[in-house]
Amino acid sequence: GRPGDRPGHAQRWQRCVTTVKAGLVAFYLRWAERQRWTPPDVHILALRWLEQTQCPERLFMAFRGFSKSTLYGIYKAWCLYRDPAGVHQVWAADGKLAGKMSRYTRYVLLAHPWCAGMLGPGAPASEFFVAGAEDLRNPSMQANSILGNATGSRATDIDFDDIEVPKNIRTVELRERLRERLDEAVHILVPGGMTTYIGTPHTHDTLYAEVEANGAAVLKIPLFRHVRRHEQTDTLTRYRIGFPPMADGYFVLAGIGKGARALVEGRDYRIEGDEIVFEKPPDMVIDVCTGNAWPERFTPADIAVRRRKTRTLNSWDSQYQLLARPIRETRLDPDRMKVYEVEPRLVTVMGRLKIMLGKVELEGFAARWDVSLGKIKSDASALCVVFTDLRGNLYWHRAVELTGDLEVLDERGRLIGGQIRQLIDVLVAINVHHVVVETNGPGGFVPPIARKHCEPYGITVSEEFSITKKNERILDAFEAPLSSGFLWMHRQVEASDAVEQMREWDPSIKDQPDDYLDAGAGAIAATPVRVERVTGTNPGMQTTHWRRGSEVHDIEFSR
Repeated sequence: GRPGDRPGHAQRWQRCVTTVKAGLVAFYLRWAERQRWTPPDVHILALRWLEQTQCPERLFMAFRGFSKSTLYGIYKAWCLYRDPAGVHQVWAADGKLAGKMSRYTRYVLLAHPWCAGMLGPGAPASEFFVAGAEDLRNPSMQANSILGNATGSRATDIDFDDIEVPKNIRTVELRERLRERLDEAVHILVPGGMTTYIGTPHTHDTLYAEVEANGAAVLKIPLFRHVRRHEQTDTLTRYRIGFPPMADGYFVLAGIGKGARALVEGRDYRIEGDEIVFEKPPDMVIDVCTGNAWPERFTPADIAVRRRKTRTLNSWDSQYQLLARPIRETRLDPDRMKVYEVEPRLVTVMGRLKIMLGKVELEGFAARWDVSLGKIKSDASALCVVFTDLRGNLYWHRAVELTGDLEVLDERGRLIGGQIRQLIDVLVAINVHHVVVETNGPGGFVPPIARKHCEPYGITVSEEFSITKKNERILDAFEAPLSSGFLWMHRQVEASDAVEQMREWDPSIKDQPDDYLDAGAGAIAATPVRVERVTGTNPGMQTTHWRRGSEVHDIEFSR
């Protein structure tokens, strides 16, 4: 497969390239003619972007079924056709996947009418040289696994084709390992070289979002230009669309997975102005779409089949609309929680002490401490506090990691630091006077020590040993308030690791990061606890009751 393997091989190719220097679109159209394809307009759009966008870093994303790897393989053949001195590497999630790209590029070079003589028929699929290559140490094109060893290689172009797949992004650790492997590209790429990412997102924490945020040139082609989703459809018959139809009209998709279908106007619904109208509530998720990127291939019937074979809305959104979503269903979706920023404050109204969260009067609280002492592979020592109001709304107000030793004492035995000191500071600041310590694991000896230090501040400590399986406790506590919409979270919780743990949490996995979820679930399950007194920072202070009904009333009797 190297230049010169056959007599006259390089010479024949050299005569060819001096007479033809076509652009990428012309190169593709000639190939499509040979393959008897009907090129869609969206392919021409992508090819023009690939040819004209010469940036150090690029991101090319297109929906599943777009044939992006095939299209990109043609583009790589054109790159070598135009510049045989280029050194190209394609990296993928595994060697087999990477080999598909290089194999197809090799096939194009062998069969394209304008590339005659560039390759001999015996050129290997995973790495090959073209006639006119100048670096005989590094192949003109080479396929690598993202987990393989590329030390000592060099390249003018590195293409990351579908490096993000479900098996290598399932956990935070796997995603971090993937990012570490990508760092190797920095040392392989020659000055002035170019990297291109090709794929679809498979997680909310997709590396493609980082590439885009870092300033890469981006081309995104979702299946539909505009989509409006309606999920709560069990009561109403009219739903706003929000955008006019494009040339392909509206696509109305109902459901996901088994039972999903494409609805037909006039039979299943009608359009009245900017609304879609049903005879009765559809009682299933409704996506109103327009701007089909490839209407000749992705017909309503084909799209309905794809919806039925897609298990979750997250998977559909990530693979067809290019939205960063966990590809599996998120059982604990943090996006269902409303965010607030206010802190609780004590007020006196007509002689009665109340605690307010903004304009909402609080009725009770629960604080839960899931203790960890910092051992290797142990969870964080998580403290969670949940308030509840008179209507039963829950406010996840704190998700705090307590760090360091359990207690740090001065020479007189006074508490000056450690996890218990942090615990007291958090609870006093928000006027919470009771905490439950989970005694499973290392928490068994903690309550007596915590009581000794918390008592002077008006904070009581109780303990609880959980016998229910942890994943069951978490599901039982979180699912109902999340689905019902009465669980709020403070901005501090949103910024903590608790939200990430919710997105990542899988009830089928036994060992996973879930310390905030476990403590939060315990607090939710324990609400409401009546708030009875004000905590303080001075030992011996007089407690003040502020629960409802604790005020003094004057009653006058008349005959």
